[in-house]
This record gives sequence, structure tokens and C-alpha cells, in this order.
Amino acid sequence: MTGAATPRAPHGSGRSTIVVGGGIAGLATSILLANDGHRVRLFERNDVVGGRAATERRDGFRFELGPSWFLMPKVFERFFRLAGTSLERELDLVTLDPAYRVYPEPTRGQAASTPITVPRGRAAVEELVERLEPGGRAKLVRYLRSAARTEDLAERFFLYNTFRDLSSILHRDVLRALPELLGLLGTSLERFVARRFEHPVLRQILGYPAVFLGTSPAAAPAIYHMMSKLDLEDGVRYPMGGFAALVDTLERLAIDAGVDIVTDAEVTRITTTARRGRVLGHRRTATGITWCGSDGTDHRERADLVVSAADLHHTETRLLDDVDRSYPERWWERVESGPGAVIVTLGVSGRLPQLPHHTLLFTEDWAANFGDVFGDPGRVPDPGSIYVCKPSATDPDVAPPDHENLFILFPVPADPTLGAPGDERFDRAVEQSIDQLASWAGIPDLRSRIVTRGQIGPRAFAERYHSWRGGMLGPAHVLRQSAMFRAQNASRRVRGLYYAGATTAPGVGVPMCLISAELVLKRIRDDRSPGPLVTLTDDGSERVPTDGGRLRRGGR
Repeated sequence: MTGAATPRAPHGSGRSTIVVGGGIAGLATSILLANDGHRVRLFERNDVVGGRAATERRDGFRFELGPSWFLMPKVFERFFRLAGTSLERELDLVTLDPAYRVYPEPTRGQAASTPITVPRGRAAVEELVERLEPGGRAKLVRYLRSAARTEDLAERFFLYNTFRDLSSILHRDVLRALPELLGLLGTSLERFVARRFEHPVLRQILGYPAVFLGTSPAAAPAIYHMMSKLDLEDGVRYPMGGFAALVDTLERLAIDAGVDIVTDAEVTRITTTARRGRVLGHRRTATGITWCGSDGTDHRERADLVVSAADLHHTETRLLDDVDRSYPERWWERVESGPGAVIVTLGVSGRLPQLPHHTLLFTEDWAANFGDVFGDPGRVPDPGSIYVCKPSATDPDVAPPDHENLFILFPVPADPTLGAPGDERFDRAVEQSIDQLASWAGIPDLRSRIVTRGQIGPRAFAERYHSWRGGMLGPAHVLRQSAMFRAQNASRRVRGLYYAGATTAPGVGVPMCLISAELVLKRIRDDRSPGPLVTLTDDGSERVPTDGGRLRRGGR
């Protein structure tokens, strides 16, 4: 096994625990803790749970405003097994075919782009790569073999590791792979890909996963080439009902486990008290929260433990007093943020066969594109590399008959002023993204077919989710902000205060948020094992722990 067996007896022993924030990480943490014997109350500032996995219904359409690319199903399966259920039971997954389509920037003199469609299945992907670059099949086989080795090591020793015991990464398998790992850590993803492939769009396909990590291919360490295995070999899936179905499932599981969910509840402070003496560096102990209801009434809630699944910057600099801050404002001055986003949602009449479920538009000059997004100061790229989701390609419930549902994500600098009322930069970016999609994908009448549209930007992320700098993801996954170098899941100053979500370890994305919930559980249990608590065999079935233990269902 790669992780410790899960005992049957609950560890929570009836301790009262407060979770701040009802996004994916907050819901997931609540479920695991309630099933482990904690009495959990979850406080969410908005009127519904889900956080950045938000949904908007408008004019007969259901638009998702957050995550839309489903990867790493094993992470979901492990989480659901810990919660006493299974991925198959809870979500209806469809494997997309094609996986996605890429529209490179049109060459001079061309109005539309010549697309490259990434098919479903490893064999078909190998054929595509061979067509794009003679001899590329053998290169891809070696590339994905390396990615698979790296993914295996990451899951067993790094993603699920609290790093409280550094001997946990001194396993013989890690030491044996150390020369390769050091090479990957010391090389950028961009350089790693360029040494192996020549076709410019193929290089972009293999480098673009860096954006999912909140950084550029030139800044991401090459160890993240393992991301390519997830979409090129494992495939891209879609949960029917979208990520809203995941939110609904997590909310139901939380309620079934006994979690008390309080919405319209703005947490204003995490309360602490001084300890007598000093235990393991902690001078203070968490005692609860203060919160304000929708009617403006202030409340005080006491608890034995507090888990903040809110944005870490907001938690540290707004909810904690100076004496309690592990990551004060001066610490954040050294942190690199992931990008912000201009998100445009469109309801379109008629069909759009040019667009499959997922589409990527890649600019030719990536150095300039990413320099605009991550530069200091940053600027809105023109043109930009854009992601488009058309869930109506797979899910008939997201749009009225004979209509399409479009979600356009345009990465921009993390700047909370972008999207303020009257901001011309934001308005220009919205129009630019629509025109660019229409031109590159060969949909000249796109504008005339729009029946409804909406848009949000970094300003909305800052206001709705207390997002640091209005970023859509969190701190970028550059080397010094990855694994043990990322902000971890427990306060260094306050005993009984823990952190979950994309702004803490292990990182950004829905799968990482689920893993962060497990890391909180392991922290509270003082479990220092490096791997997941549930180990899956190659066929996806669960390897039964030696003591037959499971997390206790029912919470209370």
C-alpha cells in the first residue's frame, strides 16, 4: 500500500469542527471529517455552496462559471471510496471523442485557422503525432512513458504527503528516480518539450497544461509533463450535469454525513486564545469564528478545530489577527499569482459543428502571450490563447433545443481592477474573445446568432470569492510554490487551525482540492504516511487495507 490503512474507529471523537467556505474543498473536507467522527458546521458566504464551481441559469441555458475539464478520475475515485461510496455510483462520466480541438493562429492572409483535432485513445493520438511529425510516434511513446513514471511517483510520495516527516520521500523508488527527477525539476516544461518535438502546435499541445497549473510553459518545471498523460492517454471526461453535478453530490454526501451547512454566512474572524507554554511552535489555539448573517447580525461560534477552505490570502490577512498569521502580507509579496480570467458565457442559436466539447485557440507567439499575462506590469494579450467549452456537444440539458452553450475563458493578468464598472480593458477583452473565436474557427455569423450573453472578470473573482489579486486559480505552480514548498495545510502559529483548497497544498484544480481535504484529515490524525489513504489497483478497483478498515459513515 502507498498509504496507511484507515482504522474503523472514528478519530474525531465528537470534536466540534468549523469549516469556512463551501467550495469543492470545503465540502470535501466536511465530508471526510464528519465521517471520521467530527461534529461539523460549514459556513458559506454566498447563498449556495460550490464556490468557484458556480452555475448560472439564464434564458433557458445553464452556464458553468468555473471548472469544466475533468481529469484525474483516480483522485475522485479515491475520495469517494473514503466517503463510503464510489465514483461510478455518484457521477455519470462520458469520455469525450474527440478529446479536444486546437485552432492555431491563422497564417497571414488566411481568415480562419486550420484545426488539429486531438482524438480519443492512445493509438489514435500516436497516429496524429506521427502525421504531424514523422518519427513522432516513438518520441511520444517515450514521453508518455516518462509521464506515467512521474505521475506514479507523484501520487505515491508527493501529492498526498503532509511532508511532516521528510523521510517519507526517501523511499528507494524515489531515490532510484532521483537523477531523472532532478533533471525534470531543473528544466522548464517548454524546454523539455522543445528538446523532443519540432512541430510548433504539437509543442503547444504538450506545453499548454502549464496554464491549468496557473503558470506558463517557460516557468513550469518539466516534472509537470505528467499532465499530458492525463488527457492524451487517460482521456478527457465529462460528468453529465457538469461540475454542478459534483457540487450537488458533495452537498448531499455532506448532509448525509451530518454536516450542518450554513449559507449567507460571512465569516469575519477566526478566533484564537493564547496557550500556556509553547507546544510544537504553536503559541495560540483556534477557538472558533465570528460570522455575520444576511440580516447583518453578528454571531460567535465556538469549536475545537477550524478548517479554512477560503482563499489563503484572505484567511491569513483578513480573518486572523497579526499575532496568528503564518503568511502575513509581506510573505505574499514574494508569491507569484496564477492568471486572472475574462469569462464570457454565450447562448447561440443553431449548431456549431466547428467546435467540439473542448476547443483551444493558440497564438503563434507564446512568449509574447504569456509575457502579457504574467508580466509586471501585465496587460491583456491581443490576440490571446483562449479556451472554449461547448458542453451542449455532450449534455442536452445545458441549452434549449437547437441552441449551443459556450463558455469562453480568456487568461489575463491577475488584477482585481479588471472588470470594474466602466473598465474599457475588460469590455475590449470580452469583444475581442468573441471576434477571435468567430474568425479563427470560421464562424462568421457568430455574433448575429448570440441570444444571451454574460461576462465576469478578476473583479468578480475578488468580490465573490475573496480571491487574491482576482486570480482564477491561486498561486502559480512554479518550482518554489510546488509540493513541500507550497503553503501547507496547517497553521504554523495556531494549533487546531487547518487549510484546504487551491491556494494551499497540493495545488490548483478540482482534484487537488479533493486531495487537500484528505491532507487535512491526515494532519488532524497525525498520519505522516506519504500516499493516499485508499490505494487503487491498475484496473481501478480498491486494494483492501490489511485491517479491513474504512472511514466510519454517519459522522455522529
